[in-house]
Amino acid sequence: MGQTHGQTHGQTHGQGSRGPRTRAPRPRSSRTIESAGRAARALPAGCHGDARWRPGVLLFLNGWYSATYFVAEAFIFAYKALLLPYPVSNLLLDAALLLLYLGTEATRIFFGSKGNLCQRKVPLAVSLALTVPAAVMAVYYLLLQTYTLRLEAILSAILLLFYAAELLLGLLALLSFSSVDAY
Repeated sequence: MGQTHGQTHGQTHGQGSRGPRTRAPRPRSSRTIESAGRAARALPAGCHGDARWRPGVLLFLNGWYSATYFVAEAFIFAYKALLLPYPVSNLLLDAALLLLYLGTEATRIFFGSKGNLCQRKVPLAVSLALTVPAAVMAVYYLLLQTYTLRLEAILSAILLLFYAAELLLGLLALLSFSSVDAY
């Protein structure tokens, strides 16, 4: 009652409970600029063109591929044991190496993901170091088995490509981490 067109409940046009709608820009002090710089550095990996997310994506994809590789190799071993004259000792050795591969690969992917997400050098370095024995086992399944099927050769070659890309991007991510970790 008695309110004009621009006024509602004691507020005039252009003024709210927080003051005028348009404010003059506040001059930036050096402290404000420094805090903005700290906030930009504290952003998670992948922001502002940061390339540290790429090893994480490869590790995620390789985790799924490694599980598929393990299951496929287990079925291929069953196939070879049933249809080919596969010596039992060689079959047991190949199966034991496959289980060893599974443990190495799970540990490698865990440490790689942890090191990449937390931006820690030590877990990422452990992951990169475990890439070598995992790649050696992939080369064994590619070249040195008693019987190597064409499917195994293709699967192992793809796995080696994953390892090469992860090793390259992991080294680049390791070099980009600025702080030295105590643990």
